[in-house]
Amino acid sequence: MCRFLVYKGTEPIQLSHLVTRPKHSIINQAFESKLRMPSSRPMNADGFGIGWYDPLPAAASLTVPRATNIPAPPEPTEPLEGACSHSHSREYIPTPPNDPSRDINIDPKAGLDEKSKEILEARERERELENERPCLFKSIHPAWSNANLTRLAEKIRSALVFAHVRASTMAGAPSEDNCHPWMFDKLMWMHNGEINEFKKIKRAVQQSLPEELFLYPSGYTDSEWAFMIFLSKLKDPHARSFSHVELRDAMMETIRFINELSKKAGITGPSLLNFVVTDGETVVATRYISSKTSEASSLFFSSGTSFDEYQEGGLYRMTKADKRENIIMIASEPLTFERSDWMEVKTNTMIVITPKMNLLQIPIIDDYWVTPKDPASLTRSRDFAIKMGFGLGFASEQARKDE
Repeated sequence: MCRFLVYKGTEPIQLSHLVTRPKHSIINQAFESKLRMPSSRPMNADGFGIGWYDPLPAAASLTVPRATNIPAPPEPTEPLEGACSHSHSREYIPTPPNDPSRDINIDPKAGLDEKSKEILEARERERELENERPCLFKSIHPAWSNANLTRLAEKIRSALVFAHVRASTMAGAPSEDNCHPWMFDKLMWMHNGEINEFKKIKRAVQQSLPEELFLYPSGYTDSEWAFMIFLSKLKDPHARSFSHVELRDAMMETIRFINELSKKAGITGPSLLNFVVTDGETVVATRYISSKTSEASSLFFSSGTSFDEYQEGGLYRMTKADKRENIIMIASEPLTFERSDWMEVKTNTMIVITPKMNLLQIPIIDDYWVTPKDPASLTRSRDFAIKMGFGLGFASEQARKDE
């Protein structure tokens, strides 16, 4: 059972207010989850990952030293008052703001030949692309004992943050390559759940991919291969920008394709597909299970104008000062247990945060969709998600009292 958290805001937030300081932060959820059975995968100790976008990309400096053909200002001829005539001291004369001896801004391409200009332009494009890409920090060590995470979280600020704590569903030693999130150019991806009997469809998944995406994964998890499927459904995964409709449609196609391969392979058990992807502007997340009778892994969202600590000891709350949505968070498990702060996403629903901070909830209508008017939508069983250790909706009354 994994846990993930997404923050999108109009202003950058210090990471510590999401991952370390809250009493029920995602780091604390790694060893003290309130939304799962105590005996079912009680720890997320197989690694963690944080992904964020730099809110202030470093701009290239166009400042250059003054040209050598500009004469320097004359040396002062009068000695300092009261100083010996042989002293090297001189009276300080401030440089006028318009003095040509000051550093000046010029066109860095001036005077360059065409080949040099092409090289400079290519470097500028690469710098722009690098500024658009997310930053990742991963570790296979338990998140709650990682001092580097604690220190970094106090210094890093971002308006779009992904955080993930991992409990592996696959055999093998923990590896940073298998820790979420993953990135591809400006896109970032996480998953909570598992593709049922993934080994039976892995070869088909790989054969469906173009060579670049087949060779790209550095780990071996079903989650990373699901990301490759998603990328293959985009018109151009290297694009500099994506509409929220394009990302939404690619996510729908990803789920459809996984279900199609699973059916062909004779897999009857349900897959838990809580995916989330972003390009740094739009966020698309799903709460999904390939079943008409079971609940999916837990997923919630919260929105408001500020998220602050209102009492010492890590007690936070979402505040709604007006109708604006300055902050939207999506989480496998709430950071607080104030019911008024969080809304539970319905099973087999997609949630989209647009660049303008609009929040959309879209039903995933396929063979496993149950319309809200159908009484069966109210009787989905939580047994499968509980058995797999993936959460069971809002915490019990006792859990909230313990909080």
